[in-house]
Amino acid sequence: MNEKELIGKVHASVWHQCQRRGYATPVDVLMEIGVLPNHKYEDWRFGRVDYLERVCTVNLRKLSFIMNQMRVYAKNTGLKPSFCYYKRWGVKKKNGQRHNPVIPLRFSKSGDPEIERRYATHFVDTKQVERLKERQNTEKPD
Repeated sequence: MNEKELIGKVHASVWHQCQRRGYATPVDVLMEIGVLPNHKYEDWRFGRVDYLERVCTVNLRKLSFIMNQMRVYAKNTGLKPSFCYYKRWGVKKKNGQRHNPVIPLRFSKSGDPEIERRYATHFVDTKQVERLKERQNTEKPD
């Protein structure tokens, strides 16, 4: 896939996610465009993989390009960046603990804070979120 095709796929994925639910996430874009297999994403979320980039099917240069294109599209369309904290799934309570322990997930091999923040940033279409909320409220039976 050349860069022009990849740009089209990334932008279309962000647009579709925003239309469906009002926001787009990097991991969902990676899965939708075929760079991140769903079962590998789940392995990462359950802590069976040490960092997300390890299980992506493209090299780091292409991953960086995809992430950049998401930010370009978000900026051009006025999407609001929103940081999301990713924690491990399936963590059991230990004896006597009141809360589940929170184990953060890592996205990149380097662990660079800026790269980690970019992977964890969702892009919100605030106008679409309002439309979706209105639609949901009008569809509820009294």
